[in-house]
Amino acid sequence: MASSSSFYSPTPSTSMPQLMKPEEPRNWAELPPELISSILLRLNSIQILEKAQKVCRSWRRICKDPSMWRRVDMYNDGDLGSMGYDLEIMCRHAVDRSQGGLLEIDLWYFGTDELLNYIADRSSNLKSLRLIMCYPIADEGFVEAVRKLPLLEYLEVTYGAMSGEALKVAGQSCPNLKKLRLNSETNHQFNDEELNDKKALGIAESMPELRHLQLVGNTLTNRGLTAILDGCPHLEHLDLRKCFNVRLEGDLEKRCSERIRELRRPDDSTADHPYGFNIEDLLGPNNYYWDDLSAGYPYGANVYDLSDCSDDYSDEFY
Repeated sequence: MASSSSFYSPTPSTSMPQLMKPEEPRNWAELPPELISSILLRLNSIQILEKAQKVCRSWRRICKDPSMWRRVDMYNDGDLGSMGYDLEIMCRHAVDRSQGGLLEIDLWYFGTDELLNYIADRSSNLKSLRLIMCYPIADEGFVEAVRKLPLLEYLEVTYGAMSGEALKVAGQSCPNLKKLRLNSETNHQFNDEELNDKKALGIAESMPELRHLQLVGNTLTNRGLTAILDGCPHLEHLDLRKCFNVRLEGDLEKRCSERIRELRRPDDSTADHPYGFNIEDLLGPNNYYWDDLSAGYPYGANVYDLSDCSDDYSDEFY
């Protein structure tokens, strides 16, 4: 009879779980430049300027390459009061790094006439301009800026204060404009049909090359919609959600159905709308944006810290 001890013979060491050695800290500087670039392109501009470029010197060098700044996305959560830096200064640095090669820029929750014109003066090749909740930007600054952007193809003004006349100037100054998003609050309407249609008429009279038009929450009436259909013969995508002055019926409904490839009607759901359709939803519960605006300066007192942003983290930003 075999000894019972044979049942307890040691398992060969090759089949025993090996104790894992503690993983050594990753040397981020040794990553291939193309991989670093791929990582950085997944970040927005604030994340690059405030975090990624401080990882190491090699990352810093790549972050300074103008090719990294063809698109500037200044996305933030709107909590401007708690930020430790000034977004306007940061945005100017991002624009400067593009060295005139900027093609797309998105501003969220901040911006002034001066900043918009700073961008336009240095980015004559700009093709996409998105202004989301940039209330401090007024007609005068907007008009002055778009006149310097003849190659613009995509314009978005979401929860902004652009007038019909300002939109008309944009259309006249940017003949290549093919996509316009003009999203508004849904609780403002006028008893005067002419006032309700001012923005729609500005679009109709100046943007004949439009293919995509989003007007969520706009006050336009059937008159304004008819003018858009007449003035924008290439229109393929039309979003009229929350446009409660529009009555899609009869000949107008037929015309829209036959002309427009993708039509979103006034009563269609806004569940897939990236910003919702209620300004309170976009602002969030803390309302920091309005707190800062009421203090007379939309960015609070925080200043973008230049001392952390260089190769040796001590010299000038540039």
